[in-house]
Amino acid sequence: MGAGGAAIRACEAALGQTLPRDLAELLRESDGVKGEYGLEPVWPVERIRTDNVEFRTDATFPKLYMPFEPLLFFADAGNGDQFAFVMRDRPADVFVWDHETDSRTMVDPSLATYLEWWLDGRIEI
Repeated sequence: MGAGGAAIRACEAALGQTLPRDLAELLRESDGVKGEYGLEPVWPVERIRTDNVEFRTDATFPKLYMPFEPLLFFADAGNGDQFAFVMRDRPADVFVWDHETDSRTMVDPSLATYLEWWLDGRIEI
């Protein structure tokens, strides 16, 4: 079952930005994607909202990391690294954020490519 429009609008309001169109459409259809071993290649809308708000408001993070406002986290690799759209880029490219080095590296040009490559093993983190 997909996320309702109200849940998506609440997420966007909490983050102060519109979700990328492809992500919003996927969330309306399925409210996230569940993968193997408990991983979620795309989180449900509520987790997208809560995790992004937490990263943007945690008082200790500015001392450790570059700003998170340009990123919109939507999945994790299961090892602490997270996948995000860089919201200043259009179209919204998918990046991986390395939690140990704070690096932000583009892994693919779209949500569809990310899902294809993540699910067939071409993305290795």
